[in-house]
Amino acid sequence: MAINLEVDLGAGLKLKNPVMTASGTFGYGTEFADLIPLDDLGAFIVKGTTLNPRQGNPAPRMVETPMGMINAVGLQNKGVDYFIEHIYPTLTGYQSEVIVNVSGASISDYVAVAERLAPLEKIHAIEVNISCPNVKAGGMSFGTTTDGAAQVTEAVRKAWPRHLMVKLTPNVTDITEIALAVEGAGADSVSLINTILAMSIDVERRRPHISTVTGGLSGPAVRPIAVRMVWQVAKKVHIPVVGLGGICDANDALQFIMAGATAVQIGTANFIDPAATIKTIEGIRDYCRRHNIDDIAQIRGII
Repeated sequence: MAINLEVDLGAGLKLKNPVMTASGTFGYGTEFADLIPLDDLGAFIVKGTTLNPRQGNPAPRMVETPMGMINAVGLQNKGVDYFIEHIYPTLTGYQSEVIVNVSGASISDYVAVAERLAPLEKIHAIEVNISCPNVKAGGMSFGTTTDGAAQVTEAVRKAWPRHLMVKLTPNVTDITEIALAVEGAGADSVSLINTILAMSIDVERRRPHISTVTGGLSGPAVRPIAVRMVWQVAKKVHIPVVGLGGICDANDALQFIMAGATAVQIGTANFIDPAATIKTIEGIRDYCRRHNIDDIAQIRGII
């Protein structure tokens, strides 16, 4: 039986299947090229890119937790100009969609990065990160109010001509209000959730495990919260929703799709099994075959 896993995120962004990688967990993609067939992915999202180089937060900045991890990497990267000159040329030959995650300390930073990326024809979409809990300026602060989220989205919308995805933080009272705000400001899709603000203490040393005290919790522990938030947002907005948060296999991914997600992103699981994305795609296809489903759209949002 032929099974159609293609999904349409709107504004010209069509994926061969609904599985993507999450920014910050897959490098620039090329690091995984010897481990998995990158062209089998629906898309891969490269690590967070900022206007200027960032060293990130001081070590230690990661700690394992039950069913997850806390990280406070702090968007370490060499800046957008380095990406354009050195990284982009290595990505143009792939058939999978390449999406760049964009972060900034100010609205003008976001706009400047979008403007620099706009001429790159292979980049059909950017993911605007207004939800990172690990930076002192910008990041999550823009995504915790409807006004802040809308202002960033509206400004980037004017600078970016193709698909605009906005990544939302769960560290808010009502994530649906933030989603509605960025939809109204011109977002073509929303991705959620980013990490949950968390903390872990080394009781023997009597100090936090990571240098910034708090960081972002990811992994299977957050998945039920993420599924709930995706379900809530999908009921409210009219643009596609991309679900992420603790997805490790096809069963996890299908929960998000049934809750209303058009596509999903796999993050922390990439550190455990570099082939988690490929196995998830195969698992979704197998599920559809076993249940006589010939189009993934048939089970989207059925809850």
